[in-house]
Amino acid sequence: MSSPNDHTEAAQQIIVSLGLPRSQQNERSALCLLALLNLTPGKSWADAENPLVGITPIMDWAREHYGKEYAPNTRETVRRQTMHQFCDAGIALYNPDQPDRPVNSPKAVYQIEPAALALLRTFGTKKWRRNLASYLSKRETLIAQYAKEREQNRTPVEIAPGLQITLSPGEHSELIRAIIEDFAPRFAPGSVLVYAGDTGDKWGYFDADLLARLGVDVDLHGKMPDVVLHYTVKNWLLLVESVTRHGPVDGKRHAELARLFAGSTAGLVYVTAFPNRVIMGRYLGEIAWETEVWVADAPSHLIHFNGVRFLGPYST
Repeated sequence: MSSPNDHTEAAQQIIVSLGLPRSQQNERSALCLLALLNLTPGKSWADAENPLVGITPIMDWAREHYGKEYAPNTRETVRRQTMHQFCDAGIALYNPDQPDRPVNSPKAVYQIEPAALALLRTFGTKKWRRNLASYLSKRETLIAQYAKEREQNRTPVEIAPGLQITLSPGEHSELIRAIIEDFAPRFAPGSVLVYAGDTGDKWGYFDADLLARLGVDVDLHGKMPDVVLHYTVKNWLLLVESVTRHGPVDGKRHAELARLFAGSTAGLVYVTAFPNRVIMGRYLGEIAWETEVWVADAPSHLIHFNGVRFLGPYST
């Protein structure tokens, strides 16, 4: 019967054989691989399984079966320093049960890739080296295939005629798309996209040179708004927060953005975008004065939280 150390050491050896970088050739990644296979101590590699498993369940599994205690704040390390690389290497699949699941969903899961599972079930047998060579010869094709599938599930956003970017799937990205494709042409026609955030990659799109020319130098620690647009005709920077789960431009956020963009030679306009008025209603008491509110399901209207400036009759 194999010991826990036997499986952990074997998993590290496999990770090296599969060509993953040195930063993944460690106990953490070995335990993640074992969790993907549900390979508890005493089970043989031939009995490896392919459960759907999330980051927290992986950490819980490592504690229960291998006595490895991970602090809760290790979750991001496991996700960013092991599971991302497993997916990039084609060893694991991300949300195979629902590929369009949002990146920040608590239901996100991973699963061992079928060809990798078939290979690993032969570890320790006479077939291992031959199967490994065969697998490695085809792996680049597999990686390209899964990368293409992931790209198909991303949200396309047209940032200029004939120029498109893609964002991670989910309602947050859908609202960002609406801001760029619906809000901007209506209320800032001819504006240029400076920045668009992404739940999967903080800096989804960023024209740092343009922002620098406008007097703003943002470092990686600056908490950017979800969308920044330069309304060139008026020389305004529109700082837009997309609210699906997190809050609007309230007093605290207004002050943060004012400090972040203090050097701007363009005027600053603060905007909160909501997908609908139901969600907006939850935050009405928090929205800062001297800001704007736009609701995606009523795209031709803008709500001004600054009464006196816009007070006056409407023509019929």
